[in-house]
Amino acid sequence: EAHPGPKGSMVIPEVVELSLIGRVDLDDRRRMVVRDPSPTGDELLDRALATVRRKAGKKPSAVINELGKKLRGELAERLAATGVLRAEKGKVLGIFPTTAWPTSSADHEAAVRRSLTSALVEGTTPEPRDGALVALLHALRATHKVVDPKAHDLRRKELDRRAKEIAEGSWGSQAVRDAIDAMMAAVTVAVMTSTIAATAGSG
Repeated sequence: EAHPGPKGSMVIPEVVELSLIGRVDLDDRRRMVVRDPSPTGDELLDRALATVRRKAGKKPSAVINELGKKLRGELAERLAATGVLRAEKGKVLGIFPTTAWPTSSADHEAAVRRSLTSALVEGTTPEPRDGALVALLHALRATHKVVDPKAHDLRRKELDRRAKEIAEGSWGSQAVRDAIDAMMAAVTVAVMTSTIAATAGSG
């Protein structure tokens, strides 16, 4: 998930953001360490920083698993508070309450798409946050869902190749890269677990 930061900047998953602003890093064993424990001024980031301090010396995956708990709802609520999303309450089968988060304002999304299009299509050097977002999209194989290659006379393979170049480029630290790798590993495990459960349930 991505959400507006305290100054309207692009804030991506917390460990990545903390790495980008120089608060956390990896030591020579590729374990999480805190470089700067001072408050960031952002409640979610400060809570994430406290988690990293508590889990200092652990692998990025351990920290990310801890931070992922209940994060989706909090980020959606923050986006709603800034006017990017709106909450729509409903019920499944007329019984189970649900909340959908449709877009309320397209301005933020449009700004992100412009930045990514500039890097992926026009070949400009991405800002670190844009580079991290491209790396995440590339790992999810979802770059084409954000930047439509056909709209720019490109094939999907060409767009993916450019995304790979950015993902493997020098836009961020090793801590950021490892954080993204750990997040994707967690997503893969979650998908595999769901698939196994569904298969077992249908057997």
